[in-house]
Amino acid sequence: MHSILRDCRNGDLSGLVEAAKAEGMTPEALAGNIAAGRTILLKNARRPYTPCVIGEGARVKVNVNIGTSGQRCDPTMEIEKANAAIANGADAIMDLSTGGDLAAMRKEILKLPIPVGTVPVYEAVRRAGNVIDLSADLLFKVIREQAEQGVDFMTLHCGVNLEVVETLRLDPRVMGVVSRGGSFHTAMMLASGEENPLYAEYEYLLEILDEYEIALSLGDGMRPGAYVDSTRLAKSQEYLTLGKLARVAHAKGVQRMIEGPGHMDYNEISYNVKMIKEITGFAPLYLLGPLVTDIAPGYDHITGAIGGAAAAAAGADFLCMVSPSEHLALPDTRDIIEGTRVAKVAAHVGDLTRRREAELPRQAAMAEARRTLDWEGQYALSLFGDHARAVHDRDGACETCSMCGDLCAIKIVEKALEKKI
Repeated sequence: MHSILRDCRNGDLSGLVEAAKAEGMTPEALAGNIAAGRTILLKNARRPYTPCVIGEGARVKVNVNIGTSGQRCDPTMEIEKANAAIANGADAIMDLSTGGDLAAMRKEILKLPIPVGTVPVYEAVRRAGNVIDLSADLLFKVIREQAEQGVDFMTLHCGVNLEVVETLRLDPRVMGVVSRGGSFHTAMMLASGEENPLYAEYEYLLEILDEYEIALSLGDGMRPGAYVDSTRLAKSQEYLTLGKLARVAHAKGVQRMIEGPGHMDYNEISYNVKMIKEITGFAPLYLLGPLVTDIAPGYDHITGAIGGAAAAAAGADFLCMVSPSEHLALPDTRDIIEGTRVAKVAAHVGDLTRRREAELPRQAAMAEARRTLDWEGQYALSLFGDHARAVHDRDGACETCSMCGDLCAIKIVEKALEKKI
């Protein structure tokens, strides 16, 4: 059966040229990374969009979550949010809708020109009526239906198994399970006493994903949801399970990435990233945050970006945008714009560490533009030049910035040097 991973193993580079060029890589290097399982390529033949490379050798990418809720169901607003995210640099969109006509919502989102991911268990629970009545048959039916619609990657909580759930009893956490998908599977197992079907029937799941060339995002159902829970046992036990599952998927020819921890101390980030990478065979790592403190609600896009920059520098490959309304409300369009921009800055900081030689020319050009007070040049080089222009111009057009005025350090030294010459 055809797949990107098998093509790369067989030396077929025909589908990699465009993606490799965008990342400053050779097709041979990209193929080698994909074949080794260190990089994935999101490229769905059912939907026309520029392929997206996630993993070793590539720029750190940013995902933005959107979606309706039972409390606030406005499909038009969600599409507006998705377009705002794309306009501000999002590399992928995840549809986390739980309210309204989910298939219709997804159909609209799949018209967007970038990769789209989903969490199928959300729809499955809605269709079952409640999590206790969710059957394995319905869950796999929803997975196949979403695959047929053209979804590019899916978050599937295969690592939330009976063994992992037992660790919650052995080493209790204040916040328990905060992953919505993780909580669904935990509740199913506790109610039935039976294994998570995504774990028990993992090879069948891989057959479906392989058939539709869907990338598997192995969900972090036991990610810590509070700073004080970051060192509890459940997340580490899940890491070990995900490591085994990641290796099986790779052997079967299915592209996969790993989802990582949520809330943790800044000093723990690098260790956790490197541990996950090693355990999973250096699979691409997808992170929400990490959020480095719990006491800044309304500013969790900042706490997430701080953690995201540290994680990206340590080896994380894909950052999920955290919005200012995280833990408080469904994001609006302004939240999406602000969260996306801050996440892009965090990803860029990671790129400066991972791809210094590739990123250095832009940094050097900005230094020269600042030295010469070339404002147009600075705007052109900025991640968000429109914002930089608006801030500079709010006190009126001037040669320097309005903070320094005639006391501009650059101009003072420049004049002093001219007199010496």
